[in-house]
Amino acid sequence: MANRHLSRSIVLQTLFELDFDNKLGSPESFTEETLVRNVKEFAPGMGDFSFMKQLLETVLKKKSELDNIIVKAAPEWPMDKISVVDRNVLRLGLSELLFADRSEVPAKVAINEAIELGKNFGGENSGRFVNGVLGSVYKEMGEPGKDEVSKKKKKEVPYEEMPIEKLGGAVVYARDKEDVYLALVHDIFGHWTLSKGKIEKDEDEKEGTVREIKEEMGLDIVIKEKLGNNEYVANDPEVGKKRKQVAYFLAESPFTEVHLGASGGLDDARWFKLSNILDLNFYDDILPIITKAINILIKKDE
Repeated sequence: MANRHLSRSIVLQTLFELDFDNKLGSPESFTEETLVRNVKEFAPGMGDFSFMKQLLETVLKKKSELDNIIVKAAPEWPMDKISVVDRNVLRLGLSELLFADRSEVPAKVAINEAIELGKNFGGENSGRFVNGVLGSVYKEMGEPGKDEVSKKKKKEVPYEEMPIEKLGGAVVYARDKEDVYLALVHDIFGHWTLSKGKIEKDEDEKEGTVREIKEEMGLDIVIKEKLGNNEYVANDPEVGKKRKQVAYFLAESPFTEVHLGASGGLDDARWFKLSNILDLNFYDDILPIITKAINILIKKDE
């Protein structure tokens, strides 16, 4: 799918940068920081970070093994004579060809994706070169999946027919003496946003929101009123596109320490004074919800 192709492009950009600066052997914290920076620059708002992180980690951990295979498959091309782009396209393609879950990334998909990366980011002959090297390895592997019938591309589902997933979120506030604070979470794409989570089937949206905030920030909230609804379309690897409908509430919490849960895609959670909130970096669709909550809180204090 298009999202996976973009994800591979960002991993390639990260590998290129690390290789060009001779930092392929850097600590994992540094390489992940480089990946996060590239995601923010080239695909802000993208939600497939776990796939990119896993792919990058596999290439880096298996680098010596991958390079040995490239040398054997292209003996006339020493590694230092292969362009930085091409050798990292090969590393990435071989990583998926050899180590990815075949049910998720069939061998032919791994090869074709690498060829496209070579064509898009390499030189005039990069696509053919990548095809030749990976094709040679594929034959040595016994051409797995050669006779498999490729799955038909999923039919584009009209917006009205997309499955709907219900979520609950909240603008969480607390009072400490004369000050009012809001609790926010920070995502890996550099935005402060509202804590939210999936509402289970047949679960009351208020009860589900209370549960999700507790799981994500460790706060015990009391719902005060509903702020509104938000909807966006997201890609699910299992079902394709789906409509995510979020019900947002204004909720009060004791002014206690925030503990970030194990939610994917988040890297921080903390309290902010109400007077400092609008200086933060928010998504455009979240800002009206927060502004409405602030106006309500200001009126209550008048």
